[in-house]
Amino acid sequence: MTPLSPAEASAFGKVGVLFGGRSAEREISIMSGHGVLQALKSRGVDAHAFDPGQRTLAELAAENFDRVFIALHGRFGEDGSLQGALEQLGIPYTGSGVMACAIGMDKVYTKLIWLMKGLPTPKYAVLDKSTDLARVVADLGLPLIVKPPHEGSTIGITKVGAGCDLQAAYDVAAQFDDVVLAEEFVTGREFTVAVLGKGASARALPVVEIVAPAGNYDYQAKYFTDDTQYFCPAELNADTRAEMERIAVEAYRALDCEGWGRIDVLLRASDNKQFLLEVNTSPGMTTHSLVPMAARAVGISYEDLCLEILRSASLKMSKGRG
Repeated sequence: MTPLSPAEASAFGKVGVLFGGRSAEREISIMSGHGVLQALKSRGVDAHAFDPGQRTLAELAAENFDRVFIALHGRFGEDGSLQGALEQLGIPYTGSGVMACAIGMDKVYTKLIWLMKGLPTPKYAVLDKSTDLARVVADLGLPLIVKPPHEGSTIGITKVGAGCDLQAAYDVAAQFDDVVLAEEFVTGREFTVAVLGKGASARALPVVEIVAPAGNYDYQAKYFTDDTQYFCPAELNADTRAEMERIAVEAYRALDCEGWGRIDVLLRASDNKQFLLEVNTSPGMTTHSLVPMAARAVGISYEDLCLEILRSASLKMSKGRG
């Protein structure tokens, strides 16, 4: 592994790696952040850990970082709130801007924009305490997937196979959100597509297929088990692969994402129709994470991936965008 030249390393200035935070995904963020921190240091970057879950914005400002790498997941790190603070402080940051992060963190608004853009996503309903759950079952059919719209890493998610179980699934998800998302369950294969760059230059990395034990790609399967299988590049015919990469990049652009992100896609078994599930604007960077896996498939090391993402750090709102 070759460190950057002193001039190349100094061009980044003093770098903060933000990880930990206060979300339900804190544990995973710490794993991601430690990986990024060590990768940047190994290349000679003046990188420092900063945990917004334990330190204040005033302390962040006092560090005089020239740019920061956001390795936070979930609320208060991936939802636009931190991005807004960094804009106010004038600290360039990795990933998408305020609006893209806020919308991407909300699965309902993400779906609305994708549908307006003509992009495919499973049918859904938004549930609250007054919702007629029997009507939801009649409209969407069974099984259903029930989840909190503002959480990631499959937190609070339940597969509902019988109408009588919908209330219990709602109660689980409602612990995390004021409203709950119910989606039709699409039977098929699960994929994810990492995207780097922004606008017309955004590009997809090789598609990854995820095969979890018993088809259950939950929190444990994502981060802590070796039983989940990953295939990268995924075994798909050329046309299907090209279409999956196309809709993933279009989905990314539709939300005005930049820097990097990851789009989850389902391929329905009955007719090979593709459905967009969600976007991650600050994906995992752990040993089990999928963006580094996709990068390796095209010869981009973990360290080089971190450097590419760090180079893209910027302030967005000064450009009239957020």
